[in-house]
Amino acid sequence: MSPASAPSALAPGRPWPLGATWDGRGVNFAVASAHAKSLELCLFDADGKFETSRSALPARSHDVWHGYLEGAAPGLVYGYRAHGPWRPDRGNLFNAHKLLLDPYAREIVGRFEWRDEHFGAAPHHVHHPDARDNAAFALKARVVGGTYDWGTDVHLHTPLADSVLYELHVKGFTQLHPDVPEALRGTYAGLASDAAIAHLRRLGITAVSLLPVQQHLDEQRLSRIGLSNYWGYNTIGFFCAEPRLASGVAGLSPRDEFRAMVKRLHQAGIEVILDVVYNHTAESDELGPTLSFRGLDNALYYRLQPQHRSHYENHTGCGNTLDLRQPRVLQLVMDSLRYWAGEMHVDGFRFDLAPVLGRGDHGFEKKAQFFAAVAQDPLLSRLKMIAEPWDIGPGGYQLGAFPQGWLEWNDRFRDTMRSFWVEQGSNRGEFAQRLCASSATFQAQGRTPAESVNYVVSHDGFTLRDLVSYSQKHNLANGENNRDGHDQNHNHNCGVEGPSADPQVNALRGRLQRALLATQLLAQGTPMLAAGDELGHTQSGNNNPYCQDNRLTWIAWDKSDADLLAFTARVLALRRQALPLGNHWYDGLSDSQGRHDLEWLGADAKPLDADAWRAAGAQPLACLIGKPGRAPAPLLWLINGSAGDVEFTLPAGTWQALLDTAHPRGLAQQQGRGENRLAVGARCMLMLASAGSGVTL
Repeated sequence: MSPASAPSALAPGRPWPLGATWDGRGVNFAVASAHAKSLELCLFDADGKFETSRSALPARSHDVWHGYLEGAAPGLVYGYRAHGPWRPDRGNLFNAHKLLLDPYAREIVGRFEWRDEHFGAAPHHVHHPDARDNAAFALKARVVGGTYDWGTDVHLHTPLADSVLYELHVKGFTQLHPDVPEALRGTYAGLASDAAIAHLRRLGITAVSLLPVQQHLDEQRLSRIGLSNYWGYNTIGFFCAEPRLASGVAGLSPRDEFRAMVKRLHQAGIEVILDVVYNHTAESDELGPTLSFRGLDNALYYRLQPQHRSHYENHTGCGNTLDLRQPRVLQLVMDSLRYWAGEMHVDGFRFDLAPVLGRGDHGFEKKAQFFAAVAQDPLLSRLKMIAEPWDIGPGGYQLGAFPQGWLEWNDRFRDTMRSFWVEQGSNRGEFAQRLCASSATFQAQGRTPAESVNYVVSHDGFTLRDLVSYSQKHNLANGENNRDGHDQNHNHNCGVEGPSADPQVNALRGRLQRALLATQLLAQGTPMLAAGDELGHTQSGNNNPYCQDNRLTWIAWDKSDADLLAFTARVLALRRQALPLGNHWYDGLSDSQGRHDLEWLGADAKPLDADAWRAAGAQPLACLIGKPGRAPAPLLWLINGSAGDVEFTLPAGTWQALLDTAHPRGLAQQQGRGENRLAVGARCMLMLASAGSGVTL
């Protein structure tokens, strides 16, 4: 039957599953609201422009309102109106003049534009509801149905010891790629193209970590100045693939184009991990629009200040915070995760501002309901779970405090390695601790080394090239007078701000980039490479380009640094073959033959004493790995973060150089001065293997 002719009479239906579910005969509607007095189902024409009927949901089971529409089918467009008290002082913001989007919508109809009609409070009278109806402009949901032919596709479950993460933006990665068909550039289909996959496979990437692909809105401030939320950390549809990232080629819906992308990446042996935002929604602060959650039950979905329930607890910096203490909100998050894992076949999730997910009444709780729910889930518990382990709320920094099995972005690794190589600031003790997966942080909590996600650059901040090309951030294009973005970046321009023709400046920048990449990709833990860093990608010094959907952020493939790409591929090949530091903790103790599993030495090949560990600056050190992850024979790391060449005395044995970051492509160079002495260039590192290592680079 057509949506326009749908009858208004509703049967009671069922309170589960939440959302709109087609069973072949009709559609069951179920939506959660604890404080509403009644809810109405509103049906629209196929384009969502005209309301054709309005009926009260006839049944309520605890906090779920539900009804069943006989004869309804996929394609039906609908929304809700919630009736209840307008009492901001009690956290209740019901306004039946506002059409509300189903939180469980699988497809969203309409393109959002900022209008006064979307706001629940009357202009200049926040204690009174606004009487203007927004239905003509509101986002609506469309009932979906059907199945997808996955064939033999399954989750890949790549072991952590073999995992290399690659963080990318679906659009920015291929928008300018000359070998991707023009119609597919910047889309899910573009990421699934032969050219895109060939690049990932050349590097040896095992998992792409996609910046948010759940449907989001652009903030009002950005819309006013002609910008958009390029990164996508402003979700409105937790079950919807962002349509702006779909090509529409072959007539596929955004959902099915996403699925086809996942299937194609899996065929290439590459996992798909989603960056997800379950800490806040696009409805912003208490002055924001009424689009969905706020109108359905503000006091249920959001954390409100106990003494001022008209205001939100803002642990996210985005205006509101979802309240996962509430069972229905926890269910929303879990159902969304299961949808993306089960129906979309993604292999894991990276959780933005993850401490929010574990916040109870008195702060972060390692045993919070959310973590317990994930741990017992038969599907989710087998996937990769990655936390950004901080938010801006009280006690928001929680690195190392997440449950066993969770991976965590390790910003201490980032800051120490930047400081050591770029600023010559971190000492040997700090450097060694980060090189070995921040053992004081993770080992003490019963965690494994691979649970430290080691990165030097992510989407948030300078690119690798810009990190060594700019001493100041250049964010004026964002419209905030350069106030936004991090101020403490451990960055330096190497003598010239921005692009330079000086060969000495560029040589130093190249050495620093290679040293940072090699340290990151070979360190103990799980490495994460930011897309484009292997190509010399620049954002012209903008360290917060969240709103720049243009050539500033899109990877310029025609300007790729071929040497840097070859270097990165070589380093990752070395990781695959040797895995210098395995996924087990080293204790520095010796075996029955007096061989240590890990030794730290000075340039003179003598063990470091306490004073040497604490000596200021990037002092030279050597790391002798007696029990590497894969190589059967010892490996030796020679690390020189100082401004001049350093001559190292080698431990006894025959050594073969595998990697030299002084060379643009990492090729080993002959620098020997006698059989047991080797010079290491300034701001460079070498990796060597003893005879019988089996490494064949």
